[in-house]
Amino acid sequence: MTPMTKRIALVGSAALVLAFVGVGYSLFAVNRDGAPSHAEAAVAPATDAGLYVRGTDGYVVQQDGQDRSGTGLECSRFYAAADTAVCVSIEGSLKPTTTVSVRDADLTEEQTFTYSGVPSRARVSPSGRMVAWTVFVTGDNYAGTNFSTRTGMYDREKDFLVDSIEGLQLFIDGQRVHRVDANYWGVTFTDDDNTFYATVSTGGKTYLVQGDYEKWTAHTVRENLECPSLSPDGTRLVFKKRVNDSVDDPWRLYVLDLATMEEEPLAEDRNVDDQAAWLDDDTVAYAVGDDVWSVPADGSGKPVRIAENASSPVMVSR
Repeated sequence: MTPMTKRIALVGSAALVLAFVGVGYSLFAVNRDGAPSHAEAAVAPATDAGLYVRGTDGYVVQQDGQDRSGTGLECSRFYAAADTAVCVSIEGSLKPTTTVSVRDADLTEEQTFTYSGVPSRARVSPSGRMVAWTVFVTGDNYAGTNFSTRTGMYDREKDFLVDSIEGLQLFIDGQRVHRVDANYWGVTFTDDDNTFYATVSTGGKTYLVQGDYEKWTAHTVRENLECPSLSPDGTRLVFKKRVNDSVDDPWRLYVLDLATMEEEPLAEDRNVDDQAAWLDDDTVAYAVGDDVWSVPADGSGKPVRIAENASSPVMVSR
């Protein structure tokens, strides 16, 4: 058993979204009240694997059916894999500050990075080497056009920080372009610690890009694809797709097969503003309202609520 699985079996790869939560990314969404506090809950056993979520009180807990065990971490976004975890938190309201805390297998803080803005996304590569996060520098959601994001990336093996990935060499339809309006968010890593996928917004359009860390390039793959999350087997991406121009109900969840480039709508007809996570190769999880839901990744079935008063799901395996 690896050190990470011994202490934090905590938040492995896949389930997320985003750990985020599908209630929008405003300060209100990040700091909701009204749920029981888990700050004093007993710390989850070090060898436990399973589903971890962020409670509405801000604390990361293990969700086992209706039972929860605390970790002591207070985060706005949380993710982990292998021997690495990332806790993204916020302070202040008029001028919010985001702190990105990179932690080891024992959840001991290794590195801290600070940005102005509101937390939005967080991811760790399957090996635990690469960490990425996004903050809103301007605005607090993706529904409109009045927002600006800043996405950072940290190479834990080389102890190397990329403060913002906007310097990526961007290629649209194979042509090198220079776009001052480019915003990146929603990074997800493959298992080689070099290839990653993300969203870029430029010229009034959003694209899925495939990035190359060593070459520092990003090539567009497809339009109208946001917040990708790679399946554990590396063959599919779950993503949110804009299906109308409404700011209240713009997105639906889809899965893209990377071999055939065919997409499948999932059996969730509600608006999902989240970076969905994979529970396993067959199931994805995401936040809608104040709860975390799951749905089959092949378009069948129906949504099932798996955690109340929660967001940021992550599945940890041994």
